Amino acid sequence: MSRQGRKLLFTPGPLNCPDEVRAAMYLDVGSREPAFIECVATIRQLLLETAGLSSGSEWCSVPMQGSGTFAIESALTTLIKKSDKLLVLENGAYGERMVTIARRAGLPVVRDQVSPTDTHDPQHVAEILANDPDISHVAMVHCETTTGILNPIATLASTVKNAGRTVIVDAMSSFGALPLGLDSGDIDCVAASANKCLEGAPGCAFIILRQNLLEQAAGNCPSLSLDLHAQWEELERTGQFRFTPPTHVVLALRQALELLRREGGPAARRSRYQENHATLLRHMKPLGFEPVLPLALQSEVITAFPYPAGEAFDFDRFCQRLEERDLIIYPGKLSNLPCFRIGTIGDISPADVERLVREIETVLKEMGLR
Repeated sequence: MSRQGRKLLFTPGPLNCPDEVRAAMYLDVGSREPAFIECVATIRQLLLETAGLSSGSEWCSVPMQGSGTFAIESALTTLIKKSDKLLVLENGAYGERMVTIARRAGLPVVRDQVSPTDTHDPQHVAEILANDPDISHVAMVHCETTTGILNPIATLASTVKNAGRTVIVDAMSSFGALPLGLDSGDIDCVAASANKCLEGAPGCAFIILRQNLLEQAAGNCPSLSLDLHAQWEELERTGQFRFTPPTHVVLALRQALELLRREGGPAARRSRYQENHATLLRHMKPLGFEPVLPLALQSEVITAFPYPAGEAFDFDRFCQRLEERDLIIYPGKLSNLPCFRIGTIGDISPADVERLVREIETVLKEMGLR
């Protein structure tokens, strides 16, 4: 499919897939066929390689049907028992979602909540852990797409690991581009999905974790379909998903991982995203838009911008006019600050970003805004 005439999504959710990934979704294969089983095995290996982990290590990767939230819920409810206790480091909607998942599952949970425009203080986290020996697991978000803030994952994970707790990371908006440092030994489990920095299609997520943690988790999960241990066990035994997988999405993920390899791996992809992000900031500032976050905390994944100050700004109308030009952006997720978000990941280039900002300027003029 040609790029000409199709929508460009500057969002943190379902993204612009490369044409080769879209083409893969038109292939058809049965979920029990040898060709598909081989495809799944290849994906599992490529995910480990993308994470910087060698084959035959103590790590394993487990694909899971559904969105990234399915993977997070699968990991939390399988690895954490009701006799354990979870600490969630929360500074946005996705940390809050982990708290909700734990409560729904009846798991003991506490949270260290800071502003969506702040990161957690490792010393404060160390004090929480020292004062509460019952905490067994700590969950955190690498890149919180509420604002695009990049949490200091290496320092936080090291702090938690030094306290002898298990570290679980939501890497939905970072895996495949931003470094995680799994080889450092401080992170125990990562959950992510196909449709963000991997530039695949939505509908398939995955968990990468230490195999010994999974081996100890048999029977923990109260859910049949989200039982991570059972999913892993079936993949190891037969190479197949337990329940019907989204075959077209899985085929697209296989192609997306191949394209990531061809691009030069996560470092090369991050470089392109950084260029996209720099282009966005360079052209938005002359229009009067400054990011919500200071540059030191801002990721290159997604950027939140406050509404124009002192103006009668109608976001729905603004968004609709951009959509009429085949350009899609996202609303904000901050309750105390009206803002919108622009993603700079996916199959887009600096030229696409420049086109977006030109159209933003045109739309603002049409709306009678300075």
